[in-house]
Amino acid sequence: SALEEGRTLMAKDRKLFYLYSVLVFALIATAVIAPYFAPYDPYTSSMQTSLLPPSSEHLFGTDKLGRDSFTRILYGMRISIAMALGIVFIMSVVGTLVGIIAGFVGGKVDTLLMRFTDMVLAFPGIVLAIAIAGMLGGSIANTILALSAVGWTRYARLARSLTLKLAQQDFLAAAVTNGTRTSMIIWRHIAPNLLPTIILTAATDIGAMMMEIAGLSFLGFGAQPPTPEWGLMLNEGRQFIQTAPWLMVYPGVAILVVVAIFNLWGDSLRV
Repeated sequence: SALEEGRTLMAKDRKLFYLYSVLVFALIATAVIAPYFAPYDPYTSSMQTSLLPPSSEHLFGTDKLGRDSFTRILYGMRISIAMALGIVFIMSVVGTLVGIIAGFVGGKVDTLLMRFTDMVLAFPGIVLAIAIAGMLGGSIANTILALSAVGWTRYARLARSLTLKLAQQDFLAAAVTNGTRTSMIIWRHIAPNLLPTIILTAATDIGAMMMEIAGLSFLGFGAQPPTPEWGLMLNEGRQFIQTAPWLMVYPGVAILVVVAIFNLWGDSLRV
Protein backbone atom coordinates (compact mmCIF):
# COMPACT_ATOMS: atom_id res chain seq x y z
CA SER A 1 0.00 0.00 0.00
CA ALA A 2 0.95 3.65 -0.27
CA LEU A 3 1.32 3.89 3.50
CA GLU A 4 3.75 0.98 3.62
CA GLU A 5 5.76 2.41 0.72
CA GLY A 6 5.95 5.73 2.54
CA ARG A 7 7.21 4.05 5.68
CA THR A 8 9.79 2.09 3.67
CA LEU A 9 11.06 5.29 2.05
CA MET A 10 11.23 7.06 5.40
CA ALA A 11 13.20 4.17 6.92
CA LYS A 12 15.59 4.21 3.96
CA ASP A 13 16.07 7.97 4.21
CA ARG A 14 16.68 7.66 7.95
CA LYS A 15 19.35 5.02 7.38
CA LEU A 16 21.05 7.23 4.78
CA PHE A 17 21.00 10.14 7.22
CA TYR A 18 22.64 7.99 9.91
CA LEU A 19 25.24 6.77 7.40
CA TYR A 20 26.16 10.27 6.23
CA SER A 21 26.20 11.52 9.82
CA VAL A 22 28.71 8.82 10.73
CA LEU A 23 30.86 9.79 7.74
CA VAL A 24 30.72 13.49 8.68
CA PHE A 25 31.64 12.66 12.26
CA ALA A 26 34.52 10.50 11.00
CA LEU A 27 35.82 13.37 8.85
CA ILE A 28 35.66 15.85 11.71
CA ALA A 29 37.25 13.37 14.13
CA THR A 30 40.04 12.68 11.63
CA ALA A 31 40.66 16.40 11.22
CA VAL A 32 40.78 16.94 14.98
CA ILE A 33 43.19 14.11 15.76
CA ALA A 34 45.31 14.49 12.59
CA PRO A 35 48.37 15.85 14.49
CA TYR A 36 48.46 12.70 16.62
CA PHE A 37 48.76 10.16 13.79
CA ALA A 38 50.11 12.18 10.85
CA PRO A 39 53.41 10.50 9.89
CA TYR A 40 55.38 13.71 9.23
CA ASP A 41 55.44 17.40 9.93
CA PRO A 42 53.46 19.26 7.24
CA TYR A 43 55.91 22.18 7.11
CA THR A 44 59.27 20.42 7.25
CA SER A 45 60.94 20.32 3.84
CA SER A 46 63.72 18.09 2.58
CA MET A 47 65.08 18.47 -0.93
CA GLN A 48 66.51 14.94 -0.77
CA THR A 49 62.94 13.57 -0.81
CA SER A 50 61.57 16.00 -3.41
CA LEU A 51 58.84 14.72 -5.79
CA LEU A 52 58.91 11.13 -4.62
CA PRO A 53 56.06 9.00 -6.03
CA PRO A 54 53.53 7.30 -3.71
CA SER A 55 55.11 4.51 -1.69
CA SER A 56 54.84 2.72 1.64
CA GLU A 57 56.95 5.47 3.21
CA HIS A 58 55.02 8.34 1.61
CA LEU A 59 51.49 7.15 0.84
CA PHE A 60 50.61 10.10 -1.39
CA GLY A 61 54.16 10.93 -2.47
CA THR A 62 55.98 14.19 -1.72
CA ASP A 63 55.84 17.70 -3.18
CA LYS A 64 58.60 19.82 -4.72
CA LEU A 65 59.97 20.67 -1.26
CA GLY A 66 59.98 17.07 -0.07
CA ARG A 67 56.99 17.49 2.23
CA ASP A 68 54.74 14.46 2.73
CA SER A 69 51.52 14.96 0.73
CA PHE A 70 49.43 12.61 2.91
CA THR A 71 50.31 14.62 6.02
CA ARG A 72 49.54 17.90 4.29
CA ILE A 73 46.18 16.60 3.07
CA LEU A 74 45.28 15.59 6.62
CA TYR A 75 46.17 19.03 7.92
CA GLY A 76 44.39 20.56 4.94
CA MET A 77 41.22 18.82 6.08
CA ARG A 78 41.53 20.55 9.44
CA ILE A 79 41.87 23.93 7.77
CA SER A 80 39.12 23.42 5.18
CA ILE A 81 36.51 22.07 7.59
CA ALA A 82 37.29 24.68 10.26
CA MET A 83 37.11 27.51 7.73
CA ALA A 84 33.88 26.21 6.17
CA LEU A 85 32.16 25.82 9.54
CA GLY A 86 33.35 29.26 10.63
CA ILE A 87 32.12 30.93 7.44
CA VAL A 88 28.73 29.19 7.56
CA PHE A 89 28.31 30.15 11.22
CA ILE A 90 29.18 33.81 10.65
CA MET A 91 27.05 34.34 7.58
CA SER A 92 24.05 32.45 9.04
CA VAL A 93 24.12 34.44 12.28
CA VAL A 94 24.61 37.81 10.57
CA GLY A 95 22.10 37.11 7.80
CA THR A 96 19.47 35.75 10.18
CA LEU A 97 19.80 38.74 12.48
CA VAL A 98 19.48 41.19 9.58
CA GLY A 99 16.46 39.31 8.20
CA ILE A 100 14.68 39.16 11.55
CA ILE A 101 15.19 42.88 12.20
CA ALA A 102 14.03 43.79 8.69
CA GLY A 103 10.95 41.58 8.84
CA PHE A 104 9.88 42.41 12.39
CA VAL A 105 10.62 46.15 12.54
CA GLY A 106 9.52 46.86 8.96
CA GLY A 107 9.16 50.35 7.53
CA LYS A 108 12.27 52.29 6.62
CA VAL A 109 14.51 49.84 8.46
CA ASP A 110 13.21 46.99 6.30
CA THR A 111 13.62 49.04 3.13
CA LEU A 112 17.17 50.10 3.99
CA LEU A 113 18.36 46.62 4.96
CA MET A 114 16.76 44.89 1.99
CA ARG A 115 18.06 47.43 -0.51
CA PHE A 116 21.57 46.88 0.84
CA THR A 117 21.00 43.12 0.58
CA ASP A 118 19.84 43.52 -3.02
CA MET A 119 22.93 45.57 -3.78
CA VAL A 120 25.20 42.77 -2.55
CA LEU A 121 23.14 40.16 -4.41
CA ALA A 122 23.52 42.12 -7.63
CA PHE A 123 27.15 41.00 -7.87
CA PRO A 124 28.13 37.39 -8.65
CA GLY A 125 29.10 35.91 -5.28
CA ILE A 126 32.48 34.41 -6.12
CA VAL A 127 33.50 37.49 -8.13
CA LEU A 128 32.68 39.78 -5.22
CA ALA A 129 34.54 37.44 -2.83
CA ILE A 130 37.61 37.54 -5.10
CA ALA A 131 37.43 41.33 -5.20
CA ILE A 132 37.22 41.60 -1.40
CA ALA A 133 39.98 39.05 -0.85
CA GLY A 134 42.12 40.80 -3.44
CA MET A 135 41.77 44.15 -1.67
CA LEU A 136 42.42 42.68 1.77
CA GLY A 137 45.24 40.36 0.70
CA GLY A 138 45.45 36.59 0.67
CA SER A 139 45.15 34.89 4.05
CA ILE A 140 42.86 32.50 5.91
CA ALA A 141 41.26 35.29 7.95
CA ASN A 142 40.61 37.43 4.87
CA THR A 143 39.13 34.44 3.04
CA ILE A 144 36.68 33.89 5.90
CA LEU A 145 35.80 37.59 5.90
CA ALA A 146 35.36 37.77 2.11
CA LEU A 147 33.12 34.70 1.82
CA SER A 148 31.10 35.69 4.90
CA ALA A 149 30.56 39.19 3.47
CA VAL A 150 29.06 37.62 0.35
CA GLY A 151 27.08 34.68 1.75
CA TRP A 152 24.96 36.30 4.46
CA THR A 153 22.43 37.73 1.99
CA ARG A 154 20.52 34.51 1.32
CA TYR A 155 20.04 33.99 5.06
CA ALA A 156 18.77 37.55 5.38
CA ARG A 157 16.19 36.96 2.65
CA LEU A 158 15.14 33.64 4.14
CA ALA A 159 14.91 34.94 7.71
CA ARG A 160 12.91 38.00 6.60
CA SER A 161 10.32 35.90 4.74
CA LEU A 162 9.92 33.54 7.69
CA THR A 163 9.66 36.45 10.12
CA LEU A 164 6.90 38.05 8.04
CA LYS A 165 4.94 34.79 8.22
CA LEU A 166 5.45 34.56 11.98
CA ALA A 167 4.34 38.17 12.42
CA GLN A 168 0.85 37.09 11.37
CA GLN A 169 0.60 34.50 14.12
CA ASP A 170 -1.56 35.17 17.19
CA PHE A 171 1.14 34.35 19.74
CA LEU A 172 3.42 37.04 18.33
CA ALA A 173 0.62 39.60 18.27
CA ALA A 174 -0.14 38.75 21.89
CA ALA A 175 3.50 39.28 22.86
CA VAL A 176 3.52 42.70 21.20
CA THR A 177 0.21 43.65 22.84
CA ASN A 178 1.54 42.68 26.26
CA GLY A 179 4.42 45.12 25.83
CA THR A 180 7.19 42.53 25.56
CA ARG A 181 10.50 44.10 24.58
CA THR A 182 11.54 43.71 20.97
CA SER A 183 14.77 41.95 21.92
CA MET A 184 12.86 39.40 24.01
CA ILE A 185 10.34 38.78 21.23
CA ILE A 186 13.17 38.12 18.79
CA TRP A 187 15.11 35.91 21.21
CA ARG A 188 12.20 33.90 22.67
CA HIS A 189 9.59 33.76 19.92
CA ILE A 190 11.07 34.43 16.49
CA ALA A 191 14.60 32.98 16.57
CA PRO A 192 13.58 29.52 17.92
CA ASN A 193 10.99 29.15 15.15
CA LEU A 194 13.53 30.08 12.48
CA LEU A 195 16.33 27.91 13.84
CA PRO A 196 15.42 24.56 12.18
CA THR A 197 15.20 26.09 8.69
CA ILE A 198 18.40 28.10 9.18
CA ILE A 199 20.27 25.00 10.38
CA LEU A 200 19.12 22.99 7.36
CA THR A 201 20.23 25.76 5.01
CA ALA A 202 23.58 26.09 6.79
CA ALA A 203 24.21 22.34 6.61
CA THR A 204 23.75 22.34 2.84
CA ASP A 205 26.15 25.29 2.50
CA ILE A 206 29.16 23.61 4.14
CA GLY A 207 30.22 21.70 1.03
CA ALA A 208 29.77 24.75 -1.20
CA MET A 209 31.90 26.84 1.15
CA MET A 210 34.69 24.27 1.04
CA MET A 211 34.67 24.49 -2.75
CA GLU A 212 34.83 28.28 -2.68
CA ILE A 213 37.63 28.22 -0.09
CA ALA A 214 39.64 25.88 -2.33
CA GLY A 215 38.84 28.05 -5.35
CA LEU A 216 40.10 31.24 -3.72
CA SER A 217 43.28 29.52 -2.54
CA PHE A 218 43.84 28.02 -6.00
CA LEU A 219 43.62 31.51 -7.52
CA GLY A 220 46.04 32.91 -4.94
CA PHE A 221 43.48 34.91 -2.92
CA GLY A 222 43.13 32.47 -0.03
CA ALA A 223 45.61 30.58 2.12
CA GLN A 224 49.25 31.38 1.41
CA PRO A 225 52.35 29.12 1.42
CA PRO A 226 53.37 27.12 3.36
CA THR A 227 49.81 26.54 4.65
CA PRO A 228 48.65 22.98 3.82
CA GLU A 229 45.34 23.95 2.19
CA TRP A 230 43.83 21.81 -0.58
CA GLY A 231 43.24 24.57 -3.12
CA LEU A 232 46.74 25.89 -2.59
CA MET A 233 48.15 22.38 -2.97
CA LEU A 234 46.35 22.06 -6.31
CA ASN A 235 47.85 25.35 -7.43
CA GLU A 236 51.35 24.29 -6.38
CA GLY A 237 50.99 20.96 -8.17
CA ARG A 238 49.90 22.42 -11.51
CA GLN A 239 53.42 22.79 -12.89
CA PHE A 240 54.17 19.12 -12.11
CA ILE A 241 50.97 17.65 -13.56
CA GLN A 242 52.94 15.56 -16.09
CA THR A 243 55.93 14.59 -13.99
CA ALA A 244 54.23 14.28 -10.59
CA PRO A 245 50.44 13.99 -11.15
CA TRP A 246 49.84 12.82 -7.58
CA LEU A 247 50.34 16.40 -6.41
CA MET A 248 47.00 17.28 -8.02
CA VAL A 249 45.20 13.93 -7.96
CA TYR A 250 45.13 13.37 -4.20
CA PRO A 251 44.12 16.90 -3.12
CA GLY A 252 41.47 16.87 -5.87
CA VAL A 253 40.09 13.53 -4.69
CA ALA A 254 40.11 14.80 -1.09
CA ILE A 255 38.04 17.84 -2.09
CA LEU A 256 35.65 15.69 -4.12
CA VAL A 257 35.06 13.12 -1.38
CA VAL A 258 34.71 15.54 1.54
CA VAL A 259 32.44 17.97 -0.34
CA ALA A 260 30.28 15.10 -1.60
CA ILE A 261 29.85 13.71 1.93
CA PHE A 262 28.85 17.08 3.36
CA ASN A 263 26.45 17.73 0.47
CA LEU A 264 24.81 14.33 0.83
CA TRP A 265 24.55 14.84 4.59
CA GLY A 266 22.94 18.24 4.08
CA ASP A 267 20.44 16.80 1.61
CA SER A 268 19.56 13.96 3.97
CA LEU A 269 18.68 16.49 6.68
CA ARG A 270 15.87 17.84 4.52
CA VAL A 271 14.04 14.53 4.50
